[in-house]
Amino acid sequence: MPRFAANLSMMYTEHDFLDRFAAASADGFEAVEYLFPYAYDAAELRRRLDDHGLRQVLFNAPPGAWESGERGIAALPGREAEVRSGIDRALEYAAELGCPRVHVMAGLVGSSPEPAKHRDTYLANLAGAAERAAAAGVGILIEPINGRDMPGYFLNRQSEAHTVVREVGAPNLKVQLDLYHCQIVEGDLTTTLRRDLPTGRVGHLQIAGVPDRHEPDRGELNIRHLFGVIDDLGFDGWIGCEYIPRAGTSEGLGWRHDYRGDNA
Repeated sequence: MPRFAANLSMMYTEHDFLDRFAAASADGFEAVEYLFPYAYDAAELRRRLDDHGLRQVLFNAPPGAWESGERGIAALPGREAEVRSGIDRALEYAAELGCPRVHVMAGLVGSSPEPAKHRDTYLANLAGAAERAAAAGVGILIEPINGRDMPGYFLNRQSEAHTVVREVGAPNLKVQLDLYHCQIVEGDLTTTLRRDLPTGRVGHLQIAGVPDRHEPDRGELNIRHLFGVIDDLGFDGWIGCEYIPRAGTSEGLGWRHDYRGDNA
């Protein structure tokens, strides 16, 4: 049955970040994800996980200068040394937190005149990241992101991501399928799930309502149907709740409590 992880970068923002672990646990979550851990000591994050019986299931590798608008650097030529050092730092945190997967963001390329150069850089960086991560028992994820929320992002479509995974050929490199981004870019979510989950190339799912990125039952998605499809396909990974609550986080969790497969 689907297992849900609270995304602490978007949920429980009514609390200070380190207090969000307790809030998620109190609402019955058993796992968490978030964008970046690097502003906090890894040992302190581990203590929060242990104190509240939580598992860390995902975070992102360093994305470059996030505050200045960068959204990853893995597809940016000339940044290879920074990618390598970022992966090493992410793996240090993953080891401390017991986190099994790290998302590596590609970056913004806009309408670059050299798309092949970006792609070659991306594949080479991912191959190196996957090799180092495999030695640590960690998976690497890549995620197609919609161009409305993140204009110019290198990777937009599921087929592109799966082609990259096949070409790199590393068993620990997988796709992070965010149903919110996928619906905005290409739709046809049921077919996408039925096509891609059985391949074994999808390592993590995420959800949010479309079009406003609120609770997953708000908007155009039939989330109960999609959860049923995921359940029927036997996906045993985590589903990250990467959405912005319309009001208080706890007050908006009715979708989860109502879901027939959730025992929270």
